[in-house]
Amino acid sequence: MTKKRQKILLVNPACLDRRISGEDARIVPMGLFYIGAQLLENGFEAAILNLADTEEDPVNVFSKAVEARMPDVIGFSVMNPNRWNAIDCAKAAKKINPDIVIVFGGPAPTFLFKHLFSACPEIDFIIKGEGETGFLELLNRLETGTRDSFEEIPSLVQKKDGTIVETSLGTPIEDLDTLVHPSKYFKFQHLAMSRGCPGYCTFCGSPKFWGNRKVRFHSAEWFAHEMEALAKKGVTHFYISDDTFTMDKPRVLEFCRLITEKGMNVTWNAISRVDYVDADILLAMRTAGCIQISYGVESGSEKIRKTLGKPIDREKIIAAFSMTRACGILARAYFIYGSPGETKDTIQESIDLIRIIRPLSAIFYMLVIFPGTFLYQSAKEKKLVSDDFWHQRIEDVPWFEIDNTLDFKKVKAFGDALRTAFYNNLDLFSQNLDLVDKKELYAFHADFLSRLAMTFSHGEYAADPRVKNQSDTAARLFEQALSYAPDTRAFLGLAMQKQKIRDFDGAMAILEKAMIDFPAHKDLNLCMGICLMNKGRFKTALTFFKPFKDFPDIRHYIQICQKKS
Repeated sequence: MTKKRQKILLVNPACLDRRISGEDARIVPMGLFYIGAQLLENGFEAAILNLADTEEDPVNVFSKAVEARMPDVIGFSVMNPNRWNAIDCAKAAKKINPDIVIVFGGPAPTFLFKHLFSACPEIDFIIKGEGETGFLELLNRLETGTRDSFEEIPSLVQKKDGTIVETSLGTPIEDLDTLVHPSKYFKFQHLAMSRGCPGYCTFCGSPKFWGNRKVRFHSAEWFAHEMEALAKKGVTHFYISDDTFTMDKPRVLEFCRLITEKGMNVTWNAISRVDYVDADILLAMRTAGCIQISYGVESGSEKIRKTLGKPIDREKIIAAFSMTRACGILARAYFIYGSPGETKDTIQESIDLIRIIRPLSAIFYMLVIFPGTFLYQSAKEKKLVSDDFWHQRIEDVPWFEIDNTLDFKKVKAFGDALRTAFYNNLDLFSQNLDLVDKKELYAFHADFLSRLAMTFSHGEYAADPRVKNQSDTAARLFEQALSYAPDTRAFLGLAMQKQKIRDFDGAMAILEKAMIDFPAHKDLNLCMGICLMNKGRFKTALTFFKPFKDFPDIRHYIQICQKKS
């Protein structure tokens, strides 16, 4: 009789401060899917619990899950912002069953394992760095009861007789394709073709976590297969989270070729650096479904960029945003403020650069420091910060708190100035986009412009009082989209704008044109039917609703029309 294997619960804890954005800490880290797939492939009973996406008290949700599943081992994926929830949950688990084995892994335990053992005696083991090999080996030895050989497990930290004992870091997995496809067992949107980063950014711990700036890759074939498998499960949009997706140009071109050949109707976002893109790779990415690339600009000041370990030439930044936009890809800019040496003058340099690169999306971060980064280590050596900071219920350490030339009021003003410069000029940034004039890209350009228009008419920019001329900007972009190719989103957007001002005849005129190319499009028919209802033409409206009678959102309108007819 085959022995039943252990039950494992993998947990993504909640951050101390509630998140709103789904792209943020509310999603399950990719590492948990990789580890979960590895465990399931080896016969363990494994499940993932995402506490970051619950509206209830995460400790209560966790406790109920533990009582229902009664796992043998609980593995927490821990970063600095969610470490307190991990600690609270570990304590709750031990109260439910003291025999449950608690394992922490992720960036915070890798760089703060001594502190975490002190803050949370309930932790039994910590896995440093890459988790698949060490965690699987730990589970195998826990199952066989060979605890005396734990010292042979790579990347493991434990408390033994009151002393912290750590083993040497294991050899990184050289061939990432040997890992089990997470898509075999799970459905998710976030992917990565590589692990590691060769950069020297002083605010980022990724290079040290993955192994001193060495980068390892999945093959283009493995990665395309993973996306295709998830697409077959119904995922239509992906977030590719490599630190620098375009680092290996031939590999990315091959991936894009495979995605295009497979005819996958998907879209995806990526992250890159302005010095790792060119026209060839951008065109290939666009035709393979890429709709957004995020670039770490960090600052308009050359001095600040050097301080942050990003000494990239200003002209390369300008060129990358221009090329990306020209290919019909939304270029998003990341800026950091409140850095060492930050002044009103360096912030003005950032504002000046924003006006030149004209980003259509931007994220502004106050500089915070974490263990594993050069800035944190440097501050620690200067006695400006210590690991004791983390005994406080805080997520991070803002740089201004340890810099006597900065304070909260000053740094907040820096952030406000940057955001104002961006949002107040967004309508201008969306003008004269100068897209590449290639007929094979016209449909992609129409898609790009209509997506952008929707952010002004119905998306995040529509309700933001800092953004000027939302309605006019949206209309202009919708019209520009249709100048390239028929596009359902553009037709619908223009019609809905007419509906909004109760110009139903104008809306119907637009929809009639749309239905020449897209007669069976559900949303276009719905919009037309609603216009006709507002004109009192209920019988005619029914002809547009009835082909979609099996959709719940249409039935309501059918019932009204039948009563009024």
